[in-house]
Amino acid sequence: MYDSLLVATDGSEDAATAIAHAVELARRLEIPLYGIAVLDSRTAYDSGIVDPETIRERQTEQAEEALAALEERATDDGVSVTTTIRSGTPHEEILAEAEERGCSAIVVGSRGRSAFREALLGSTVDALVRLSSLPVLVVDG
Repeated sequence: MYDSLLVATDGSEDAATAIAHAVELARRLEIPLYGIAVLDSRTAYDSGIVDPETIRERQTEQAEEALAALEERATDDGVSVTTTIRSGTPHEEILAEAEERGCSAIVVGSRGRSAFREALLGSTVDALVRLSSLPVLVVDG
């Protein structure tokens, strides 16, 4: 069914639920698990109010924390995981990582950290579902 999985995380509660699902699925199927966090390049702007470098540092810190949580969960469940941080447009980077890793499916939470949490699906998830040639498992937190 699946040979490997890619789980995307942004550190949100829904991403934590997606991580739990992906780790359990990888454990049961005994397949490789990959994790990704994307530094959204679309938020890098120079407004004179917020230093772009400060924004990038905070994004990097959040990505590292999110991936550390994934690694801890996977280790606790006896699943080997390889993680990466990429920078760009989230859905594009997630799709590229899945292709480069040869993943069979992508696992994501239904909503992320966006201010628009009330939307049915987050914009990244919506783009993944529409554009991916791989199955996308959307896990609701």
